[in-house]
Amino acid sequence: MAPETVQAAVEPDEDLARARRKLAFEAADAEGLLGARDTAVGGRVPSKLLAAARARSGAASTSELLLYALSKVALEDDFGRQLLARRGRVPKGTLEG
Repeated sequence: MAPETVQAAVEPDEDLARARRKLAFEAADAEGLLGARDTAVGGRVPSKLLAAARARSGAASTSELLLYALSKVALEDDFGRQLLARRGRVPKGTLEG
C-alpha cells in the first residue's frame, strides 16, 4: 500500500472521530469506569502506531488517546463470540420465507 493510501486510511472524518470518542467516554462513565486519574501508565510503543492511532481517533493528546483506547477495550462487547456460540441452535428454515 502506498504511503498516501495508508495516511488516507487512518484519517477519519473529524466529526465522526469526535463522536466516537464522546460515546466511548460517556459509556465508560456510565459504567463507573471514569473518575479520578490516580494511576500513571508508561510504556514504549512504535511511533508509527501511536501516530496512526492519534490520527484515526482524533485524540488531542497521548493521554486522551490512552483513555479512549482503554475505554474501548473495557467496554468491548462479545457479540461475535456469542453469535458463534449459538451456531446450530436456530432450526433450519426459521429465517426463510
